[in-house]
Amino acid sequence: MTSTVSRVRAAYARIEAVARPEIWIDLRPRQEVEAEARAIDARVAAGENLPLAGRLLAVKGNIDVYGLPTTAGCPAYAYDPGADAPVVARLRAAGALVLGTTNLDQFATGLVGTRSPYGPVRSAHDPDRVSGGSSSGSAVAVALGIVDLALGTDTAGSGRVPAAFNGIVGLKPTRGLVPTAGVVPACASIDCVTMLARTLPEAEQALSYMACPPAREVPGLPRRAPGPWRIAIPPLTQLGELDEGWPEAYEAAVTRLSEAGAEIREIDLSAFTEAAAMLYEGAFVAERYTAVGSFIDKLISEGGEGLDPTVTGIITRAREIPAHRLFTDQDRLAALRARALAEMADADALLLPTAPGHPTLAEVAADPLTSNARLGRFTNSTNLFDLAAVAVPAGQANGGPFGVMLTGPAFTEDRLTRIARTLEPQASLAVVGAHLTGQPLNLQLLALGAHLDRTTTTAPVYRLYALQTTPPKPGLVHAGEDGAAIETEIWHLPTEGLGRLLTTLPRPMTLGTVELSDGTRVPGFLCEPEALQTAEDITHHGGWRTFLKHRADRRP
Repeated sequence: MTSTVSRVRAAYARIEAVARPEIWIDLRPRQEVEAEARAIDARVAAGENLPLAGRLLAVKGNIDVYGLPTTAGCPAYAYDPGADAPVVARLRAAGALVLGTTNLDQFATGLVGTRSPYGPVRSAHDPDRVSGGSSSGSAVAVALGIVDLALGTDTAGSGRVPAAFNGIVGLKPTRGLVPTAGVVPACASIDCVTMLARTLPEAEQALSYMACPPAREVPGLPRRAPGPWRIAIPPLTQLGELDEGWPEAYEAAVTRLSEAGAEIREIDLSAFTEAAAMLYEGAFVAERYTAVGSFIDKLISEGGEGLDPTVTGIITRAREIPAHRLFTDQDRLAALRARALAEMADADALLLPTAPGHPTLAEVAADPLTSNARLGRFTNSTNLFDLAAVAVPAGQANGGPFGVMLTGPAFTEDRLTRIARTLEPQASLAVVGAHLTGQPLNLQLLALGAHLDRTTTTAPVYRLYALQTTPPKPGLVHAGEDGAAIETEIWHLPTEGLGRLLTTLPRPMTLGTVELSDGTRVPGFLCEPEALQTAEDITHHGGWRTFLKHRADRRP
């Protein structure tokens, strides 16, 4: 296992290499983080159970991290928290290591990632495009491989839109499932803390440590009838204008679900889009003034230094909304929610593009309000309707990442992530040794979301050697006519997971192409020939497990 210290050093080297200072508001000193990493490694070596040991964590700058100021994207607002927010404390208790706090749309008001005095956060893949907000820095830190996990918040889509724009996962739990204490509120009644990660298994594992028993009664979900997943989709005409290539990418995602066995059902999306417009155009935006309005008013009276003008305008205009309008909008929202839930009544999830398009920095600068409003078309209604959601990569469109969102009733996070797994681009991997089922390194595959497809053999052109490694591993080498068929498991895992596995592969192991008995070729674990000088040829056993059994049987 790679040490936490070495992962910290690699992270700081990566920070320097990518040269994206706008990601961070406060980055912890490297020496301080390395000292904490050494302590984590020592605790693991002493036998302590730290399931997130070695996982590097970034925290959105509106969530309290002890020892760092909480700014919410506004320097004048900064305060020193007396403790970690509970969600940060829980991840740290499981072994996660915080690198720093990340940039955001000021006061978590925006879906673009440009509304910050700390600078606009650019897309991880295209520096001319926005990163998405408001959890902008957190998403880009994950997408660029600096951290494994990042905390964001999501009121209107702030954890899901940046996930989509940067090709990562954004898991938005049900309201109240994750505590929001120690989080600067945007709209306190509907705020959620979101987990951002490169893979679904990582996001799910982190959520399991973030969550707490709900403070409200969990509603009884309708008993699910047997059968395939039932996925609701709207007609394309109800999606509105999408960027070039995005309708095709969305339809391809629908097709993948259908080919995986899902039953596709068409619904009327109008209740969702009408409610989405209400979040900023209606009275609900007044809750943003309740959160930080008096502070903004005071800062304006002192000159307004450090305030983003777009955010300031949104929040201060909410001061004038009359109370009676809130009650009117609450009644309207209740009616829309009833319509929406009726449309989804017999569906397991609603599949939508996470956003309708990916704007450039120039487009947002030219028309910040319209650009932002467009991005929330599919995400704004989720928390108003008290739903759970997960945003996942679904390929590419127009040369950049394309993401979709699965939404379902409250407390259906597990169901949504299970469905989402069928959308992840998959790669095959041939394993012959310590990653086999039941072997010591098999957990690495499972942690990356891998699942066993079948057991087979290689083509009869390989030799297998027992290497002098810890833990014991075999080495597979191509030998041509002098080879034999070797027992092999074929695993499927997310393409991103295969890439991550490759970056942690220790010598003398390598990843190459393995020919199977049926003539197909798949990526698989091979071995550098230099390692064979001290290795035992075990080809005649036909596989690693047979060799291990033979060795165990020979012991007295």
